[in-house]
Amino acid sequence: MNNTKKHRGFLLFLLAGILFSFPLRAQEQWELRKNTDGIAVYTKDLANQSFKQIRVVCELPGTPALLVNLLKEVEHHSDWVYLNRETKLLKRRSDNRLVYYTEADMPWPLTDRDMVVEAVFSPVVKNQPTRVEVKSVSGYLPEQTDFVRIPSSVATWEITPVSDKKIKVDYTFSVNPGGSVPPWLVNLTVATGPHKTFQKLREILAERFRKQK
Repeated sequence: MNNTKKHRGFLLFLLAGILFSFPLRAQEQWELRKNTDGIAVYTKDLANQSFKQIRVVCELPGTPALLVNLLKEVEHHSDWVYLNRETKLLKRRSDNRLVYYTEADMPWPLTDRDMVVEAVFSPVVKNQPTRVEVKSVSGYLPEQTDFVRIPSSVATWEITPVSDKKIKVDYTFSVNPGGSVPPWLVNLTVATGPHKTFQKLREILAERFRKQK
C-alpha cells in the first residue's frame, strides 16, 4: 500500500470516528430541568425513543438499609410515589427479589396506567453503596379493562452513604407508557412527578430515621 492510500485510509477512519462520536455525546448530555429544595431533576433524549429518560440526584436522611427497607414495603408506595393509586405484592422470590403490581392515577384526559415489575435489591453492606433495579415484566396478570398496561420501564437506584445519617441517591427512570400519549405533553411536565416523589420520600425517611435513633 502506498503512502497516499495509507493517508486516505487514516482520514476515513478519523472521519468515521468523529461522525459516530457526536451522537453518542449528545445522548449522554443530561439537561437540568428542576433544582429546588435540594432535589435536582435531569432529563435526556434516548435513541429511537420519544420519551425522555429521567434522573434525580439528591441527598436524603437515613442509611442505605433504611431506604431499601422502605422500597421493599411496596404496599406503602402510594404514601410517597406521585400519582400512585395502589401497589400490591404479587410474588416474593426472595428477600431481595420482589414482583409487584402498580396502578397510576393519570390526570385527565389520559387513561390510567398499570404495570407489573420485578425489583432486584443488591445486598446491603454497612457503609457501602448499594443498588436497586426495577424492570417491567409480563405474564403475571392479564391486562385490566380500565387501564393501559405499561409495556416497558426500567428504574435504577444508586444509593451511597454520605455519613452515618445521610445518603446520596442517584435515580434514573425510563418508560414507554403505552397507549396514546403525546410525548410533548409528558416531556413538558416530566420534572414535576419525580420532584414531588422525592420530597415526600425525604419526609418519610426523616421521620423513620428519628424514630430509629
